[in-house]
Amino acid sequence: MSTTHYSVAQLAERFGLEFLGDGARIIDGVGTLAGAGPSQLSFLSNSKYTAQLATTRAGVVVLHGDAAQSCPTSALIARDPYVAYAHIAALFERLPAAAPGVHPTAVVAPGARVSMSASIGPCCVVDDGAVVEDGAVLGPHCIVGPECTVGAQSRLVARVTLVARVTLGKRVLVHPGAVIGSDGFGLAFDRDHWVKLPQLGGVRIGDDCEIGANTTIDRGALDDTVLEEDVRLDNQIQVAHNVYIGAHTAMAGCAAVAGSAKIGRYCMIGGNAGVLGHLELADRVTITAKSLVTHSIREAGEYSSGVPLQENRQWRRNAARFKHLDEYARRLSALEKDKNDD
Repeated sequence: MSTTHYSVAQLAERFGLEFLGDGARIIDGVGTLAGAGPSQLSFLSNSKYTAQLATTRAGVVVLHGDAAQSCPTSALIARDPYVAYAHIAALFERLPAAAPGVHPTAVVAPGARVSMSASIGPCCVVDDGAVVEDGAVLGPHCIVGPECTVGAQSRLVARVTLVARVTLGKRVLVHPGAVIGSDGFGLAFDRDHWVKLPQLGGVRIGDDCEIGANTTIDRGALDDTVLEEDVRLDNQIQVAHNVYIGAHTAMAGCAAVAGSAKIGRYCMIGGNAGVLGHLELADRVTITAKSLVTHSIREAGEYSSGVPLQENRQWRRNAARFKHLDEYARRLSALEKDKNDD
């Protein structure tokens, strides 16, 4: 049994929720509706799982008030069950404590500034001019390059590379394999060969951001690449040089943003979606998965592109017709003109 435990009544008081049922029941963990046991908390936020509520063995379920009468166990009533669950579940997350200090295998340059309360893990490298602030944690094999700053209470989980001129704000979480501050893809073609443009800018990442595993963020060519506060990037995302991402925007896995694009605040970019360079997205724009943004979006809303999934033979027939679309459109326009003339 977990050493962390709360009664249902304590959880309700702590998070400002109403409870129904046994307030004295002890909860020591979380689980799914189908898998949770009597000492665990679960939640219902998606109507697809409503059928599982009737048979759940969870000790308490976080749900909307409309579903409370169907709950066979104790309930915590929340305006947004998913958000409430996220706050409660954090109580049961147990991360290993990082001891302050520098591991014997780490290399810290004489010109680096590392807080006494920071933790520098095995085989890390902290370069000249780098700064690691109070309570920051560098997991194994992290590299903090020249002119880079790791903000207070930030955490680089493992094998994270800050290449050059990267500034992380406070409480930034960077997952394994992420590379921040690498060269932007700046090239000029000179008759018969490419000439590399120097990437002289940096990367600025605001407080409370999260960068997923193996995500890459290029430094700017002149000005900085910027992520405002509370931006959340999933795994394997590419953010090119001089991109600007507004606060509270979230991007799902394998999305890509080309150079100098500007994304507004509270945007959501679906998995494997792409944004072409030098475009602008207004605040509160949602781009659905696998869409390609080819023009600036000036108004909030949900936008999609691409061909929906079809049975293969149907897709092949339609694909063969794509090259005739212009012809069909012209013929339809001519027919409509003839009809109007009559």
